[in-house]
Amino acid sequence: MAAARLATIRISMQDDRDFTLFIIVGFLIGISSGIVNSVFNNFLNDIYHLSASDRGIVEIPRELPGLLIVFVLAALSFLGDVKIARIAMLSACLGLVGLGFLSPTFSLMIVFMMVFSLGQHLFMPISPSIGMNLSKPEEYGMRLAKLNAYNLIATLIGFALVWIGFSFLQFDYRTAFALAAVFYLFAAVVLSLMKKSEPHHKKFKMVFRKQYTLYYILCIVNGARKQIFLTFAPWVLIQCFHLSPPNFAVLGVVIAVISIVTRTVVGKAIDVKGERFILSLEAVLLFVLCLGYAFAGDLFSSSVALVITAICYILDNSMSTVEMARSTYLKKIVIDPADTTHTLAMGTSLDHIVSMSIPVFGGMLWVAAGYKYVFLFAAVIALLNFILSLKIRVKKVH
Repeated sequence: MAAARLATIRISMQDDRDFTLFIIVGFLIGISSGIVNSVFNNFLNDIYHLSASDRGIVEIPRELPGLLIVFVLAALSFLGDVKIARIAMLSACLGLVGLGFLSPTFSLMIVFMMVFSLGQHLFMPISPSIGMNLSKPEEYGMRLAKLNAYNLIATLIGFALVWIGFSFLQFDYRTAFALAAVFYLFAAVVLSLMKKSEPHHKKFKMVFRKQYTLYYILCIVNGARKQIFLTFAPWVLIQCFHLSPPNFAVLGVVIAVISIVTRTVVGKAIDVKGERFILSLEAVLLFVLCLGYAFAGDLFSSSVALVITAICYILDNSMSTVEMARSTYLKKIVIDPADTTHTLAMGTSLDHIVSMSIPVFGGMLWVAAGYKYVFLFAAVIALLNFILSLKIRVKKVH
């Protein structure tokens, strides 16, 4: 009895150590994300001079790794989550080095953008899986919120580096990408220190179960709405209101500060109110934000429209934390705990089926009718997301 209790304490201490290391990983990734998110769209606009339709088309190769991630993760499943996460960090690092130093042509930029995107998308389903595996069921929401909060605090550093660098230190896009690559490399090093035991299965594994159908549909619908915001919200601010990298860095700081609070609140609300409440509320708020994006330019002067659009951009990005509610919903309904990572990966791939096509359609719609109709389309998707969220049912965790 005493030996069993000692073993339990030892496992708990190991989990806490690994969780702390994983927080550091998230912190380092946050700095990189703050840098890349502040400059990437301006990089495309300033270096390659893309139109709105071109920007939509670029999303096809950018999101292709996300579509294929279920197969990549299945092939790498014998390595275990932590080792796969290290590969993801190295891929992101290599992609950023390529974007900064090895992309004199548009074609080469596409190649290295895909390498970077592969690292990002490989980490997406792995991150919540590792976080929840290091947590008790009743703590899923709060533990993921803690990881996300430290990640967001770190993005403040990334945004600050961009603002200071481009405003006072003559940074260029090459410098920004190199700096972000270094932090991804550090994250890979920290991951190598984690000693969480790896899964026992050593074979190619994919999971697609009928019982997870609602989760898959939620991922698809969310992917459509999310990709419109990710692709065209910053493009509106760049093309219509001429915002620069330092401007986006300032917006990023505001987003991070707000999100540090919202992630903790959302994490606690998931544990108390449940995923159905959180995802339904998110859908309603996103519907309102879509209308703000769509009509600000028609109803107000350009200066007021800029403020309203920027507020929509800030609030939209601040709600990205709700993504963890989809992860905790899945964790609570899985038939086999070993399904978690692979089902998260399947969700990511299904998400990216629409993520690859929606920006192309959105770009053509922008050119043909104006960006207002792109966001009205997003509002319809948000409404569908609300209807689906009401169908969520999970057992209470005691």
